[in-house]
Amino acid sequence: MSVDMVELSVTTPQPVKPAGIPQKNRVFLDFFWDLAKPDQEVRLKALENLIQYLKTNDQADELEYSLKRLVDGLAHTREAARPGFSLALGQVLGAFKQISLQSILNQIKQKHNLQTAKKKFLRNAAFGNLFGVLALHQSGRIAEEPQVVLGCVQLLQSLSQHRQHLKDLPTQTMTDILNEIPEEVFEEVLLSALQTDLASAFSTPEQLQLLLVALRRFPRTLKPKKLKKLLGFSTIINADNIPKLTEVLKMAAKSSKKECLLPPVVLDLLKLSLKEDSFQLFWNDAIVNGMLLKEPLGPTHYLCYRLLGSALPLLSEAQLKEVLSGEVMAYYAEHMASSQKISQKGSRFQLAPEMDAYVSAFLQSCQDADKQLTVMVAFSLLSTNGFLLMPPTWKVVQHLQPAALQQYVDWLKKMFLQPQLDKLLDLSARRHRDNEEQKENSIFSLRRWIVSRLCSIIDNNQVKKEEDLIMGVARFIFFHAFFDVKKGSRDIEETLGKLSIPLDDRIRGPLVSSFFGLLLSLHLMPLDQDPSDGAASYRRRVVGITADGTMWIYHMAQYAQLLLSQPKYAQCYNPFTPEQRQAWDGMLESVANLKKKEKKGPIPGSGAFQQLFLLVGFYLFKAPEELVDIMKDLQSCVDVALEKNAKKKKKKKKPGQEEEPEWVDVMVEILLSLLSQHSRHIRLVCKTVFSSICPDVTKTALTAILDVLDPEKDEEDGALVVTVDNKDKTKNPDEEDDDEMEGNKSDESDDDSDEAMEEDDDDDDEDDDDDEGDMAEGKVDQQFRMELMKVLHGQNALATAEGGSSDEEMDDDAMIALDKGLATLFSAHKKNAEAKKDEKTKIQKEKTLVRDFKIKVLDLVEVFVARQAGSPLVLCLLEPLLTIINRGMSSGSDQQEQDFLRRVADIFRNQLCRSKVYCRTAGDREGELHDLLDKLMTKTQKLSESSVGLYYFSASLYVVKVLRGAPPAEAKEEPTAGGAAAQDLSFMGNVDVDRVANVFKGALSNFMGKRKSPLSAQMFTDLFTRFPVLCVKLLDTIVQHITSGARVYQQGQACMLMLRAMQSREVQQLLSGAPWTELCATVSGQLAASLQQVGVTENKEVKEKVLKALELSQFLVRSVHRQKLSVDLQPLKEVLQSLTSNVAFKKTGKLEDTYWAVMKLLGVQKPKVEKTKPDKEPVVPQGPTKKEKGFLPETKKRKKRDNPILEPAAAAAAAEAGQATSSSRPAADKGQVKKKPKKTKQKRPADGAASQPNPAKKSKTTPSESKTAKKKKKPKQKKEGGGKM
Repeated sequence: MSVDMVELSVTTPQPVKPAGIPQKNRVFLDFFWDLAKPDQEVRLKALENLIQYLKTNDQADELEYSLKRLVDGLAHTREAARPGFSLALGQVLGAFKQISLQSILNQIKQKHNLQTAKKKFLRNAAFGNLFGVLALHQSGRIAEEPQVVLGCVQLLQSLSQHRQHLKDLPTQTMTDILNEIPEEVFEEVLLSALQTDLASAFSTPEQLQLLLVALRRFPRTLKPKKLKKLLGFSTIINADNIPKLTEVLKMAAKSSKKECLLPPVVLDLLKLSLKEDSFQLFWNDAIVNGMLLKEPLGPTHYLCYRLLGSALPLLSEAQLKEVLSGEVMAYYAEHMASSQKISQKGSRFQLAPEMDAYVSAFLQSCQDADKQLTVMVAFSLLSTNGFLLMPPTWKVVQHLQPAALQQYVDWLKKMFLQPQLDKLLDLSARRHRDNEEQKENSIFSLRRWIVSRLCSIIDNNQVKKEEDLIMGVARFIFFHAFFDVKKGSRDIEETLGKLSIPLDDRIRGPLVSSFFGLLLSLHLMPLDQDPSDGAASYRRRVVGITADGTMWIYHMAQYAQLLLSQPKYAQCYNPFTPEQRQAWDGMLESVANLKKKEKKGPIPGSGAFQQLFLLVGFYLFKAPEELVDIMKDLQSCVDVALEKNAKKKKKKKKPGQEEEPEWVDVMVEILLSLLSQHSRHIRLVCKTVFSSICPDVTKTALTAILDVLDPEKDEEDGALVVTVDNKDKTKNPDEEDDDEMEGNKSDESDDDSDEAMEEDDDDDDEDDDDDEGDMAEGKVDQQFRMELMKVLHGQNALATAEGGSSDEEMDDDAMIALDKGLATLFSAHKKNAEAKKDEKTKIQKEKTLVRDFKIKVLDLVEVFVARQAGSPLVLCLLEPLLTIINRGMSSGSDQQEQDFLRRVADIFRNQLCRSKVYCRTAGDREGELHDLLDKLMTKTQKLSESSVGLYYFSASLYVVKVLRGAPPAEAKEEPTAGGAAAQDLSFMGNVDVDRVANVFKGALSNFMGKRKSPLSAQMFTDLFTRFPVLCVKLLDTIVQHITSGARVYQQGQACMLMLRAMQSREVQQLLSGAPWTELCATVSGQLAASLQQVGVTENKEVKEKVLKALELSQFLVRSVHRQKLSVDLQPLKEVLQSLTSNVAFKKTGKLEDTYWAVMKLLGVQKPKVEKTKPDKEPVVPQGPTKKEKGFLPETKKRKKRDNPILEPAAAAAAAEAGQATSSSRPAADKGQVKKKPKKTKQKRPADGAASQPNPAKKSKTTPSESKTAKKKKKPKQKKEGGGKM
């Protein structure tokens, strides 16, 4: 087919190009093709290359041709091509200043004449004119030729009649032109031409935009007198024009509905109103009354909201206060409320993200603190039904100036003390002002929101705030969370603020929760570093302290002490008992002592102990009964710890003295009890404290931690945790979740508390329905059935039913009594069902709390493993952690349990067993560690899952590593370097090699001898890699199981393990000499015996075993030959030679390749097998085979020709007839006869190819087939071949 195409291209004459079109190269013409492509990057690249080409060549004919092509392309049928040609024309006109714009304009008018264009091409011609004007405008030279400007405007005016195609694009283009030309050109040329358009300014938004741009650009030309003569009025915004402006604004709102943008005409009108000093009239009459109040919710309302956001930078402070307290903000609050409710159920358009962007842009650009404060206060007052709508965490706060931020915080505090509900922007509240309950709920919601907003300001590190502001907020929240004002004092600023409405008990909970969340924020607050200090970014970030180095929490403790020491000014909401006050004073004394000793010298963990003291001290205000004893124990522990550090060598035990618990043990118990609190802050501090006391931790303390994690003691721990949780819950329901994690943020969701209560009621109703459904389905217990029968028997209801008499009926009294009895019975049953369900829920909550507590305790384990990996106590962690993993793997669990188990496994394997630091002082515990190893390996072999066995085996290897200890130092350079290296390899420290080898030998026998074993080959591979000495001890067992494995699989694994062992350099060094030769001989014999057992089979497992045996044989033979060992390989060679008769090799594959690699090492070459190809060339003629590219079933073949084509008998006649080409093709393609059938298989059509035998193959094998069948194939083949080309 390719030959035909080449011949055709040669014989076809070239078309004669008409005169006037220059002969262009392909590169130049491709620029115009690329300009029409939809890809913008391709178009821009083509434009750049075109201009560069024209500048480089500088030929007039090419420039003229380019202009013609670009003008023609303005009306391209492809929409994506028009902007490309327009942009290219504009850039060419801008690059070549000698081109007259008037000539191009005339060319555009002539080429895209709307009068002569056919109706079919009218739309393309209109777009051609429009994009032509845009090209002239984009050239940047239009202002230089006033007549061209006039011509463009007149052309655009004529295009305005085709709104069905161009919409408002002509008017918008005129507006763009006005923005570019000078005032002289407008006054001399365009004013007379645009009088009609300017006079009809109130017809469409685009016409009005044209007028507004002219007024803004040419104020001297369009003076009030000129404007009055032109329009009939000297100002645009006046009382008479308000209805017209309102209609235009409505049109603009509807036209921009899909774009979700503010139309430019609206913002220009606002600017004009400010210039004409008519903003009040425009805003109240046009926007509020005309657009907002008289129109339903929709595009007009959204336009008002967007205009409000866009107007913020343009208005004065007085105008901002007026606008932000008016109807537009109130309606925006309604929109926010409705969109929030609907967005919870389904999708709905929300304008809040756009408004946030407007406010953020305003605060960033505005440097006036008063304006910033006005905007922040106004948006903070948005509410519905008394509930504030703005989220407490608002990112725009970070753009406030320090002065504005301070004023805003002061305003929040004042609003908290003296709530002013009448200032809230709430349409619904106006209908419920007399509702007392609604008022109380609104005050509670307002105060809670204010507290959350104050905490969010402190928590946001992007907000620029000073330390005085931070401390002022913290003091304010702490004071009102735990104290009440008795009398004002100048020393205590918080006592000067008077509450207009007393705080109720409901607000105390959010205040307490927010305060402890604020303590966490202060604990994690970074210290502001000097930006000029370049090295500051590389240092560790310092958190939790002020600029003078004092902890934030210590400053708060001093403030709390000030309040407690002046009871006549401030009274604690829950006054301390003498014992609690003593605990508080003792805490401050302990902190002071730590600070004093810290000045004398560094004390490990001093800062952590101070943090713990102060945090527990603040929790005395929240739960004093629980923490008084903890505080006392904590003080005594720290005192003893400091004394022991000072007198470690002097203190000795007396013989008759009773043993007291170590201070570390008591401290760990304290930390565990504190971890039961729902506090992230306590969790972090406890982790830090434990990290500092890790070196002093005893086995008793570690056992106490592990007892908490013991799965067998879940019930006791669960009862403890649940008790603490329930006590917390009885105090305040708002503290149900973590106080510090999201304490100040979780209050956002409480704004919809009524809805949440309704949802809970709905859930209860659904639960009741479920219970009733269960009863209806017959899921009732036998006791309830008996009680029901008693009630029915008591009223003779069953007797009536059994008698079958319809005449005897129960009287009314009996029916009422029966109803009462049934109601009582079913009510009691329902209560029992609810009680059972509550009990089940309670149990589930207890389990969740226990798991959460265990996850916190894992922090201590992780810290201990990381800080004390070399301590002998780490060995005490092995069995408890393995027990947890084993229990967790064997029982189904939820996501929380899986997370807990995953973390335990990570600590055990990655941080403990694989740690580079381990105990190296276990010489006095040899027997104990050997017993532990026996125990672990025995347990490993009894497991049911290999995944758990992997952890047990890792623990066993860790124990062996501990027993071996640190390897000896590198041997000094001596003549016997090889002997020193072998001595280092054989070093096993305190390991009883024979005993440990027997342990692993038993495990290996278990793996090789059982059909199902929890062990795996990878475990022993790790053992061989890490301990070559033990590997040498296990070689005999491995060699034995090459033939005696329980299954074929185990025999293959034995071969694989043997290969890994022999490949190890350490093993080769340990067995150097006669032992290595003996091992090679033994392995050779075992391999021969194992391969001899293989019979005729196609089993996959047998082939896997053979492959592993061949890999071992390959290494063995290569080693024997390389090291010239005296090992007889003849038996192995004989067995391998007979292997091919039993195992069938595929044409290609790893098995065959490995086999012949081994045989090559043994001196046997792979026989070369010549490919046998069927010799069918003399049978099949050459001509037809060339043409047989495909075939079809007989039913699909066409019957068009009766004469055979290119048959052998007709070849001579074809030559005589002058068909040289057709007769020469078979000869030319003589060498391709064998390759063609392969192509026909690839290109064979799917129609019928799979449904019938291959007819093409029949034609080759049966040359006596009738010639007519071949005649029928050829036309079809030609058609298919051409289609595929």
